[in-house]
Amino acid sequence: MSADKHHKAAESHDAAAKSHRTAAEHHAKGDTAKGHEHGATAHAHSETAHKHSTEAHSAGGAKK
Repeated sequence: MSADKHHKAAESHDAAAKSHRTAAEHHAKGDTAKGHEHGATAHAHSETAHKHSTEAHSAGGAKK
């Protein structure tokens, strides 16, 4: 079960990184509207990644 949670966390981290890169590319081109849109998507993916990471950490028996 813990491995599945780690996998979900990794996928979310990858999605967040991709969205951050895309946001940076749009900002560099001066397209701030698209940059902000992708930045918001990146933030959502980051929050999901944090949730999955926390669950995986808890499932592994580690103490907070």
